[in-house]
Amino acid sequence: MNNDYPGYRFSNALRGMLIYGSGDTAAALILGEFSLVRMIGMALVGAVVYAIEVPNWFHWIDKRVQDRCDWRSALQRTGLALLYFNPVWIARHLLFIQLFSANWQQIDWSLLSLGCYAFLANIPIAAIANYLIQNRLSFRWRFTASALFSACMALYYALAPHLFGST
Repeated sequence: MNNDYPGYRFSNALRGMLIYGSGDTAAALILGEFSLVRMIGMALVGAVVYAIEVPNWFHWIDKRVQDRCDWRSALQRTGLALLYFNPVWIARHLLFIQLFSANWQQIDWSLLSLGCYAFLANIPIAAIANYLIQNRLSFRWRFTASALFSACMALYYALAPHLFGST
């Protein structure tokens, strides 16, 4: 195994748990939807699923686009990051929210259309954030920065059913 391969690290699990968990908890509190089960569930998703996937995707981007100096590489890195945080990723995040909130009746294919609307509406902000994360930060800080950005977006994702129609 390559020394710079991120694998699964305790530090990423802890960051993912704290950042994703607190972002979704803040969204749930603002929306009046707080649940201890949801808080614990989303923290575990951050600690396990996102702490594995995101650093490994960013590592893959680094291997695929090694030059960080020209504008083509910068656009490619940004595009590949956006490719990961796509409508299906958003729909899955919304699915986790519904699962841990015990909203079984709201788990259906409409989550995917909500993910599409949310993705399309946030492209300008996500493109800027992912550009900065992929092109201005060292690999060591990308997961943390991405998790912080996603924690901010957690409120947006939680509001997506209200903004784009309920599930």
